[in-house]
Amino acid sequence: MKARLVAVGERAPAWVAHGFCEYQKRLSHWLPLELVEVEPGVRGKGRDTARATFDEGARVLAALPKNAHVVALDGRGKMHSSEQLAQRLQHWRSQGRDLAFLVGGPEGHAAEVLQRADEAWSLGPLTLPHMLVRLVLAEQVYRAAALLANHPYHRA
Repeated sequence: MKARLVAVGERAPAWVAHGFCEYQKRLSHWLPLELVEVEPGVRGKGRDTARATFDEGARVLAALPKNAHVVALDGRGKMHSSEQLAQRLQHWRSQGRDLAFLVGGPEGHAAEVLQRADEAWSLGPLTLPHMLVRLVLAEQVYRAAALLANHPYHRA
């Protein structure tokens, strides 16, 4: 089983990229995690933000692996404790499909992306910078995998 993080936005700040790479490396033997960056839609004065979101959504959908179980990161999604996320990861593994986590642009996901998603996951009620979500997601997935492997990383 492999996982792919499809994220709108390019060129994460160095501290985000470094942190993401650290958890990506740690995850490599439990759940290889690939990052696919998708070009954001064009925004600005006189631009249609709905069109930008639609364009991003088309690029996100095109980046999905075939037959993957798709989890959209969305503020209206289901929140999980670390232990609950470990249970979700165990469930996803039992399906025998690759995973795709999706992080949208400034206005969130296009409707088509949310329709394609098998489920939505919320990291909580706080609004986080989308680049930071990449790092938080990688750390939480690593924590879930560590819990399943009885690794001492998670000491609740």
